[in-house]
Amino acid sequence: MEQTLNNSGWRGSQEGWLEAAYNALLESGVDSVKILPLAKKLNLSRTSFYWFFKDREELLTALLARWRDKNTGAIVKQSEAYAESLAEAMLNVFDCWLNKDLFDSQFEFAVRSWALQSPEALDEVRQADQVRVEALGRMFRRFGYGEVPADVRARTTYLVQIGYISMQAKEDIALRMQRIPEYIAIYTGQMPQQRELDRFFARHGYKPE
Repeated sequence: MEQTLNNSGWRGSQEGWLEAAYNALLESGVDSVKILPLAKKLNLSRTSFYWFFKDREELLTALLARWRDKNTGAIVKQSEAYAESLAEAMLNVFDCWLNKDLFDSQFEFAVRSWALQSPEALDEVRQADQVRVEALGRMFRRFGYGEVPADVRARTTYLVQIGYISMQAKEDIALRMQRIPEYIAIYTGQMPQQRELDRFFARHGYKPE
């Protein structure tokens, strides 16, 4: 009984506090990620927080780790996924931009906004950018590009998407899907095969008109 109370009863749980912090960050920015407001949202005592985190800084560190593991982890994983061609490999990466379960664009925007006022968060963002670009560069090299061309194409691919997120660009899904083959061609130098597009569209429940 004591075990249950400690983990998910009147003290809540570590994941519960972290989820509340995540929601506050997305809704109102990092300044809203504070212990007392989170406790009120969770209907828990302020002191229960300290069963799971030493202080607010430890909670913020856990929030950054969650962002890193999800968003950076997804880009690296998708860039390494099996593909018959470079175009299909890029479509695997594009899964991140269309599937929130893989890559959380709102979380990305919130962390990048946070980094504007926090040297620690900025350092995390810069490290993540480097890891992601390097992963994309490896993907291009896997399909025959040299070091410099692979790096430039990786940066082009990545920086355009970060620009989308930073601008909070909104596109109709049909319009976005229509544009994807041309994006793939620009980034990779290859137009995707119809069968590759069909598999991609099917993954995202899209049926072209």
